[in-house]
Amino acid sequence: MPQTIEVRFKGTRRGFFHWTDKENDPRLNDAVIVEAERGKDLGHISAVGEVALKKCGTACNGCASSRAPKSDKPRAVLRRASNNEVDTAVHLRRSEEEVRRRVLERVKQHRLAMKVSDAEWQWDRNKLTVFFTAEQRVDFRSLVRDLAALFRTRIDLRQIGVRDEAARLSGVGRCGREYCCSSWLTELSPVSLSLAKDQRLALNPAQISGGCGRLLCCLKYEHDFYVTARKRFPKEGKTLQTSLGDERVVSVDILRERICLRDSDGTTRIIPLLQLREETASTSRNPEATSLTPKAPPAEPPQQEAQSPTEKPPVEGDPPRDPAATHSRKRRRGRRRRRGPGGSNNPEA
Repeated sequence: MPQTIEVRFKGTRRGFFHWTDKENDPRLNDAVIVEAERGKDLGHISAVGEVALKKCGTACNGCASSRAPKSDKPRAVLRRASNNEVDTAVHLRRSEEEVRRRVLERVKQHRLAMKVSDAEWQWDRNKLTVFFTAEQRVDFRSLVRDLAALFRTRIDLRQIGVRDEAARLSGVGRCGREYCCSSWLTELSPVSLSLAKDQRLALNPAQISGGCGRLLCCLKYEHDFYVTARKRFPKEGKTLQTSLGDERVVSVDILRERICLRDSDGTTRIIPLLQLREETASTSRNPEATSLTPKAPPAEPPQQEAQSPTEKPPVEGDPPRDPAATHSRKRRRGRRRRRGPGGSNNPEA
């Protein structure tokens, strides 16, 4: 049964292929010749077996290539590359910078608003891929015809983002090491500003942005730790009842495990998390000794409905009164008051 292997090419480009040679097992970093879209290409093995299958299941739609649809047949590794074939690939890599400069000259002649980032030859020189960045959509049809006549091969102009450009060109970050996206971070996942807010970082673009001008990829490395550790601390703005009374949480320091509290008088203090737990625990055991909030007055008993002055209070032993009869008597007394002493509704009569 053929094995699935991962083959890496220039930059961050990679593909998944089938190893069909049963006599020789694939080895990491071996140079191999694989089937390409239109011809052959040379790459190096970066993963074998279960590791390659796991990557293939999460990174692409098929096992042959990250750009191949599911309906395509799996592509195979043709053979191991010889020393002469590796030397040919090295010669092509050295000539790609000169190709990029010539493409840039043609872009200026056509007056196109695009930045040529990199150029990559296929191993058999049947295709030349030019990577560029642009802020808006660019009509490069005339440029493609010009480049095809210049290099006598198939031209593939591919627009990439600034993060992909930094991954292809590489560089040194503020930490003093090579960019993660160009060294070991193969999948560029989105990074949002909420990651910096959860870590309480300064929202200054110059401090939380990488060489590509976007948010640092390393903001995701410790985000899970901050989310988990923050559950142990009280929320900022919450009022706690401590041994000194009611105090509001101003800020928390997760790394030092300290909390800043402020009371009603404006006095601020910083205490460790363990001390705060002890104070709140002692307060919960004896709330009357430390509570500074006044007790609520006892609830007044419900007042009985005031009786009419004309009605006599019920006497013990009397028969119960009929509510309908009492209501009719009230209505008759109200009509007599409105008529007046003469018995007429018109006071002038």
